[in-house]
Amino acid sequence: MQHISVIGAGTMGNGIAHVFAQNGFSVTLIDISQAQLDKAISTISKNLDRQVAKSVITEEQKASTLQNLTTNTDIAAGVSKADLVVEAATENTDLKLKIFRQIDESAPAGCILATNTSSISITKIAAVTKRPDKVIGMHFMNPVPIMKLVEIINGYATDKLVTEKITALSIKLGKVPCVVNDYPGFIANRILMPMINEAVYSLYEGVADINEIDTVMKLGMAHPMGPLQLADFIGLDVCLAILRVLQDGFGNPKYAPCPLLVNMVTAGKLGVKSGEGFYTYTPGSKDASPVKIR
Repeated sequence: MQHISVIGAGTMGNGIAHVFAQNGFSVTLIDISQAQLDKAISTISKNLDRQVAKSVITEEQKASTLQNLTTNTDIAAGVSKADLVVEAATENTDLKLKIFRQIDESAPAGCILATNTSSISITKIAAVTKRPDKVIGMHFMNPVPIMKLVEIINGYATDKLVTEKITALSIKLGKVPCVVNDYPGFIANRILMPMINEAVYSLYEGVADINEIDTVMKLGMAHPMGPLQLADFIGLDVCLAILRVLQDGFGNPKYAPCPLLVNMVTAGKLGVKSGEGFYTYTPGSKDASPVKIR
């Protein structure tokens, strides 16, 4: 594999494009918005500058990485020469199915189609294509250039050779691949989201406040970040959507999202991206202050 197309120039998409380009792959970053593509390239450049400042890479490696990147606002043109397409669009089932129909029509016959989804069924996505054996989950963690894990998810029809290729590719990127099967939440979110939901319930029921809940998990369980602040970084809307996938997929009330989480998302308090969730965030600052929850 040499030609990689990444669809979606948001936080995950630009991180995925960054990692592939830094490891010598020719990358086409695709988004319907040219402004979003320009912003993504700027973000990648700034992140490369940080790596140079920390002596992780050289100026020459930074220049080479940027040379490996091109952008395109047209999906058909952007995937026409791809060996691998990684879709990293918004976590919306209808949108992802629409994108996969498009890339299936335009990508070369031997191209592998991967999705960065954190919870949507790989089997369901694969079913709208004519190549379900070549569809796989490639779930990177945020921030992509730093986090080592890639959760590789086999759909029901995913070919074993495709899984082996994506596993080897992940290692080539300097990542640690973990292969799992396609059931609601996969592994990462099947374990993580109930923990976050339980933390929200503990707050909702008045067991402890935000700072105490996060401190207990950081100092008592050696988590680098407490579950409520982690939820803010993931996006409370994303957490809610994944919990609903788990609840619908298993039909088990233990996955029912806490009413407080539902209210916060309804009110537009989505975490870091909206400036407020369980904490308030100041642009350009790493400071976060717990909010007074109503």
